This record gives sequence, C-alpha cells and structure tokens, in this order.
Amino acid sequence: MNIEKLKKASENFGTPLYVYDLSIIDSQLKKLKEAFKKLDNYQIHFAAKALSNISILKYIKSLGLGLDAVSIEEVRTGIKCGYDVKKILFTPNGVNFSEIKEAMALGVKINLDSLESLIDFSKAYPNQTVSVRINPGVKAGGNENISVGHTDSKFGIAEESLDEIVKMDKEKKIKVTALHIHTGSDIIENNHFELGIRKIFSIAHKFQNIETIDLGGGIKIPYFFGDTETDLNKYAEVINEEVEKFKQKKGKDLKLIFEPGKFLVSDSGYFITKVNYVKKSSKNTFVQVNSGFNHFVRPTLYKSYHEIVNLSNPNDKKFDYSVVGYICEKDSFAENREISRVSKGDLLCFKNSGAYGFTMTSNYNSRLKPTEVCIYKNEIKKIREGEKFDDLFRGQIDIFSK
Repeated sequence: MNIEKLKKASENFGTPLYVYDLSIIDSQLKKLKEAFKKLDNYQIHFAAKALSNISILKYIKSLGLGLDAVSIEEVRTGIKCGYDVKKILFTPNGVNFSEIKEAMALGVKINLDSLESLIDFSKAYPNQTVSVRINPGVKAGGNENISVGHTDSKFGIAEESLDEIVKMDKEKKIKVTALHIHTGSDIIENNHFELGIRKIFSIAHKFQNIETIDLGGGIKIPYFFGDTETDLNKYAEVINEEVEKFKQKKGKDLKLIFEPGKFLVSDSGYFITKVNYVKKSSKNTFVQVNSGFNHFVRPTLYKSYHEIVNLSNPNDKKFDYSVVGYICEKDSFAENREISRVSKGDLLCFKNSGAYGFTMTSNYNSRLKPTEVCIYKNEIKKIREGEKFDDLFRGQIDIFSK
C-alpha cells in the first residue's frame, strides 16, 4: 500500500474516490496459476459483476482471461471491450428468454440454471450445445447473501431434476457439453469446496458429451493480517485428483473453467473518503465521512470487514472510532475500530475495496457517484468521471415543465 500515491490521487481527483492498483491484479493471477500448475487444460474467466469498468476489463483481457457475465448487458460490455465471444460465458438467473436468444445470436456460450429454461432452450435450439448449472446442495460462503449453493437457493438445478436433463441430453433435445457449479463467495472451509467438486465430477459421468467443468469462484482472500483464506494448494489437489479419476474412467481429458472475481480485484482496490467531523457522544466517538453505503455498501449489506487506514496520520496513537456515512439511515462502515488518531479533514482509506464496490453504487439520497482511477505503470489515470449534479436527471422526463 503506497500511502503517498493514494494521497496524491485524492489531491488530484478529490474524494470520495476509488483507486485500483493494476499490479496487484497481476500478482493475484500469478497466485492462481501457481496453484493450478499441475493442470494442463484450464481457462480463467473474470466475474465481470465484481468490477465492470471498461479499462479494468480491457486490462484483464490483456492478461489472457475470459469473462463470466450474468446479464446481457455484461455480455455486451465484454464484446465492447474486445473479448472473444467464445471466451464469454453467460450465466443468467431467472432472466426472460429474450436475453438467452440475444446471447445465442451474439455467439457467446450459454449456461442455464433451471429445468424450465432448458426446456425453452430445447424448443428454440434443438440439440444445440449448452452448459448446465448444478445446485450442489452445499451451504458455504462468508455471508447468507452470498451463499448460493445450498438446497434452498434460487441458483442452479437441483439433483432431483438431473434424470430429466440426462434424458433430454440422450434424446438429443439438448447437447450438454459443460457443467457449472458455484457454491458461494468467501469460502474458508476446503471441505465445502471438496464436496462441491466431487459432486460435479460425479454428475459429469452421466452426460455423454461432457467436455468442460466450470468450478465457479468463491475463493476467500484475507481482509486483514492473520485473517483466514482459502488454501489454494488443497483446493487444487482435490481438482487434480478428480480430473485424473475422470480421465482414467472415461479415457478423455476435461477442460476446466474458474471464475474468480473478488480474488483477482478486491485487494487491488482502495476507497478513500474525507472526514467531515469527529463527533463524540456518551458512548461512541463517531467519524463522519463524506460518503455512505450509497458508494460502498459491503460493510452494511454483508457486514464485511475492511481495514481502515488514516492516510493523513498513519503512525499516531490509535483510538476506538465508529466510522459512519452521511446517508439518512444507519450507515456504518465500522464500529469501535482502532484507527490512528483522526481529525477533521483527514483522509480515511478502506482497503480491499476493488470488488463489489463501485459496481454496487447508487444515487440514494440523490448523492453523486464517485470518480474511479487506476495506478498503471506507476501513473495515476482517471478511468471514470465522477458524476455531476445534472447527471441525476439524465433520462428523467419533467411532465410539468413549461
């Protein structure tokens, strides 16, 4: 973390501000490749929903990665950024079938997660290749909202529907060439990964044309020194074992796809705010900053922990503060957190803010969305203009104007 560089970015572009250090994305990618070094045939697709700025997407494309898209708009964005359509995987959930048709027309790969959508697909595109998302029945993830592989989840096809899908495949109504699984995000326990991996490989034996297994994402990163993280080596060991077992039984290799989002970009991002006031009450000392959950919702929505550094005074004595925003609701970034002495006008930096930060911003309370910049080859470059007041009214129609 380069404090002087972050302070300079804040001076040049104001606050609140998102800053992304692209070199960290490189470092995270190298960690993945090192863990997967025994795998011969795999591809990494970046989860666009984590960070969809076009400069970031183009940079990630330059590293040789594909794209995981969950909306037709993300598909179009990937194409706009120059991604090969064959390296874009569209994994929607509950969308209107018109989006599936558009994706097919664009030539991207389709991954469907309901029996109903597969039936519609078989009628519109008989015996066409398709990927199927399976619900593994594994409850995992760092928060209820991001645990998506359990039996009560809306995501994926339940095991009890598999026989019907296998039948459709055998009758050539659809051609299942890939299976997909994603159990959740911020998964610590390797046994949860293992359960999902072994489940999806066992299901793969049921399909005659299977070529690819997509293992999704969910790899946990540490949010502070000493925090837990996914053991990548153990994760890779289980995958290697299942690939070899499949090869021995079926006599052919499988291509693997991984879909990291947070793992690649979270640590690259910093969200910087300025202190408006330090307000003392009988029980708390509140640090009131010039932002709120409209700009960075993760601490409020997911109770996520983000280390907070006082860029203006990083080495002073630490005190307990509750850092809050300006939104007219309970708007808390951190409660009773030890931070170097804070004063009015100080710059506070939230680490690990690269994923699901700007992509989840809103104009709640009629607040403006912030600027985004990146650090590339040691230079600070603006990659999104912060909103201006008139941007709030873009697309609105005043029926009372004269």
